[in-house]
Amino acid sequence: QVQLVESGGGLVQAGDSLRLSCAASGRTFSNYGMGWFRQVPGKEREFVAAISWTATKYYADSVKGRFTISRDDGKNTVYLQLNGLKPEDPAVYYCATDQREWYTGTDRYTPTLYDAWGQGTQVTVSS
Repeated sequence: QVQLVESGGGLVQAGDSLRLSCAASGRTFSNYGMGWFRQVPGKEREFVAAISWTATKYYADSVKGRFTISRDDGKNTVYLQLNGLKPEDPAVYYCATDQREWYTGTDRYTPTLYDAWGQGTQVTVSS
């Protein structure tokens, strides 16, 4: 069974940085793409970034140039570096793993592409 555990969230000021981590177990991590989504109360889960098993990266327009996704297959961990945090960035951030092994499709923004999710980590930004 796949388990994903996020960490690294917290309270920061606008303009500050955070690094989120997501540790995975129960699957051959290096064979699967990973994604980060975020959600605020009352809104749908929103795509933030994704990285394929070949390390191709995808970003939402709202975070492009500020957030960076990366993966360390040796540590079974995916990271999301959040720089230049803005008042619109606060949310619970979730990591997720692809349903399909060795998937190379580009529809990374679709939540249904992923079959396992972490519990989320809260990011709060004070202005």
